[in-house]
Amino acid sequence: MSTATTVVTGVLGRKVGMTTIFDENGQAIPVTVVKAGPCYIVQCRTVEKDGYSSVQLGFEEIPERKVNEPMLGHFRKAGVKPCRFLEEFKIPPDAEVKIGDVVTVAIFQKGDKVKVTGTSKGRGFAGVMKRWGFGGYPDSHGAHFHRKPASHGPQGPQRVIPGARLPGHYGNETVTVRGLTVIDVLPERNLLVIKGSIPGPNGGLVRIEKMK
Repeated sequence: MSTATTVVTGVLGRKVGMTTIFDENGQAIPVTVVKAGPCYIVQCRTVEKDGYSSVQLGFEEIPERKVNEPMLGHFRKAGVKPCRFLEEFKIPPDAEVKIGDVVTVAIFQKGDKVKVTGTSKGRGFAGVMKRWGFGGYPDSHGAHFHRKPASHGPQGPQRVIPGARLPGHYGNETVTVRGLTVIDVLPERNLLVIKGSIPGPNGGLVRIEKMK
């Protein structure tokens, strides 16, 4: 397998956690460390055949016994080991890539602007103070409700208008954060150091793409 060129602008990885580093001026910078790649090109889509141009990347090798027969044939056709995750990344129509190429964090450089997509932490069924940041009611002097949303329906329609901020399912959603800066790239350890926070818990799957 050869290493893919920089025409592929993204990788998959897992969030390791957050820490703090200091720049040359002694300023503290909050960063997130991501263990990204290596990813393998499992399939190439072309404008002529599929109507668009992209590559399908596989991340995190798993044993063959954990893959069903159709997917096992898909990986064998590409000549790569089965992977736990598959994602598509768009590439230019005239890009030259080969199935089996390896994509690593080396496609990024310090200072690159990236967007990171992950699944936010699931918080279950949450009230309005946790879900929407409501202030609540007094905790003393005879108040009988403290964390409830109180009345929330206009008298005219005699119903609750859709979109009202009420208790409900909170978290476990796909979230994309744009405009983050790559602080450091460690290809020998498959690590990316990104300024700021990214969605999801430690160990969660994230998708990192260069911004144009």
